[in-house]
Amino acid sequence: MNLYRSVRAVAGASGDDAVDWRAAAEAAKASTEPGSLDLEPDEEAAYARDVRDARAGVQEAAGLEFDVPEVVEIQNRHHWIDANIATFERVMAPMESQLGAFPGAARTINTGTMTVLLAFLGRNVLGQYDPLLLAETPDEDHALYFVRPNILKAAEVLEVDSDRFRRWIAFHEVTHAAEFGAAPWLSTHLESRMQEGIDALAEGSFNRDAFRELDVTMTVVEGYAELLMDHAFDDEYADLRRKLDARRQGRGPIQRLFRRLLGLGLKQRQYERGKSFFEGVTDARDVAFASRVWDHPDNLPTGEELDDPGHWVRRLERA
Repeated sequence: MNLYRSVRAVAGASGDDAVDWRAAAEAAKASTEPGSLDLEPDEEAAYARDVRDARAGVQEAAGLEFDVPEVVEIQNRHHWIDANIATFERVMAPMESQLGAFPGAARTINTGTMTVLLAFLGRNVLGQYDPLLLAETPDEDHALYFVRPNILKAAEVLEVDSDRFRRWIAFHEVTHAAEFGAAPWLSTHLESRMQEGIDALAEGSFNRDAFRELDVTMTVVEGYAELLMDHAFDDEYADLRRKLDARRQGRGPIQRLFRRLLGLGLKQRQYERGKSFFEGVTDARDVAFASRVWDHPDNLPTGEELDDPGHWVRRLERA
C-alpha cells in the first residue's frame, strides 16, 4: 500500500471530465493491498465445482433454465477495481459536465471521492455477479467475480470454514445469474430506471419515481436470491448470515459512514424486505409461483405489494 502514490494520483487528476477515472483507479489500487492469488492445490477447481453445483441446485429448486457467465474470475482486490471502474464511469457519464465555477478543484475532489469509495469496496466485496449495466455492447457477456483475499479474510474474522464460506458466496452470486437469465428484460429495465434517475440528477432535479422503481426492482432481485438460497444451498447457512451481519453492524463509525454513503444499509433493507415478500408468496403458493415474477416486467410487485404479498398473488392469479 502506497498512500503517497495514491494522494499524488488524486492531486494530479486532469482531463475535461468531472472525474479522472484513470487517476481514481490508480489511487484506489495504490491505497489498497491487492491480496494474494496464490491458490492452494485444487482451489481453482473448487471454485468451478461450487459454481457448477450452484447452477444445478438453483435449476432444481426454481425450475429455471439459465447459464452461468462464460467469464468467471478469481480476483484480487486490484483486479476487482479494474473490472468495475468502467461501470462507475458509465453510470456517472451524464453528470460528467457538472464541474461548476472551479473545475480543477471539483475534478480533484470528485476523483478523491471515487478513489475512497472504490478502495473501500475493493477491500470488502466478496463476490459479484456483474450484469454489465449500461455497457456499450448490449450483448456483451455478463461476468462472475470472486475476490479471493476478501473471502479468506472474512472467513477468518468470522471464524468459519473458508471452503464452506466460499461455497455460500458462489451459490448467492449464481442466484443472481439465474434471475438475469430467466428475465432477459431485467437488464434493460434496470438500465432505463437508472438512466432516468441519473439524467435527472445531472439536470439538477430528483426523479423520485425512477429511484422508487429501481429500489423495488432491486428489492425483488435480492429477495428472490434469498429465496433460492433457502431452497438450493446444500448446507445450513443461518450462522454465516448472522455472523456476517453482526460483523457489518459492529464496524467502526467511519466504516458505517461509508456503508451509508454507498447505500449498503439500503441493500440490507432490500434483502430483508424482499425475503419477507417471497416468504409470504411461497407460504401462499410455492417457489414456482414466485418465479412468475420474471415472466414479464408487469409481474414485478409494486412498492405496496412488497409489503402485502397476498395482493400480488391475487393479481397474478387474475392475469
